[in-house]
This record gives sequence, structure tokens and C-alpha cells, in this order.
Amino acid sequence: MKRAIFPGTFDPFTIGHYDIIERGLQLFDEIIIAIGSNNEKHCSTPASERCRQIQDIFANRPEVSVMTYNQLTVDFAAQHEASFILRGVRNTKDFEYERDLADINRHLSGIETILLYASPQYSMISSTMVRDLQRYGKDISPYIPKN
Repeated sequence: MKRAIFPGTFDPFTIGHYDIIERGLQLFDEIIIAIGSNNEKHCSTPASERCRQIQDIFANRPEVSVMTYNQLTVDFAAQHEASFILRGVRNTKDFEYERDLADINRHLSGIETILLYASPQYSMISSTMVRDLQRYGKDISPYIPKN
């Protein structure tokens, strides 16, 4: 069985994230959406609430599970017998960041990172952008999965 983790803070979980999961399921038998803690990010929603919201989105998809974690991503992956880390890339800035993470994760544990490029219609969507729109009272429904 090919199992991957899809780590992130997902604050909020966007249609871009959803698209990466759907496309990732063509490559993997199982994907664990891993909601991590990041002290450098100030999340607007508690991790437990984000976890519940994402679980609701994938309620009818047993091959997708959602968990929270507070450790190194490679340690979480090892605990859950995941052989791959799945990540999405929107632009060259993301690519540089993700390449560095992939390199250190492979160095630490041997785990491979699979990068999927964002579908063109979602490449401008980020959780930060969605939070900013929400903060200023704009409709964010076009940017988050229908639930």
C-alpha cells in the first residue's frame, strides 16, 4: 500500500489543497492530511476545528484521513508508516521552499517528497490570501471546498 502524508497548517483548507488531494489519490492508495503546529504562523482557527472541518469534507472518502501533529513531519510520517510526503507547488517561490524541505526530510529519514503543481485555476489561491479576504469581509466561498 502506498501511503502519503499531506502536511500543512490548512488555515483554512482551500480548493487548491482539495485539488492536490484528489490528484494525489491517483498516485497513492491512502493520504493522511496532517495538520501541523507551526510556531511561526498564527492560526485563526484551532487545529481541532480545522481537523473536524477537513474530516467533514472527506467524510465519504475512507482513503483520506485527517490528523493533527506536533513533531517533526518525518517523525509523524514514520509513526504512520507513510513512505511519501505530498506537497503542492504554486510558483517558483513555493518550489524553492519545498525543494529545501524535501532535501532535509530525505537527509533525515530517507522519505521522498512528491510535488504536484497547482492546477492553473488554483495557482493564485493561498490560505493567507483567503484569510486576508475573510478579515476584510469578502466572500471566500469561491476559494474553499463546498461542504
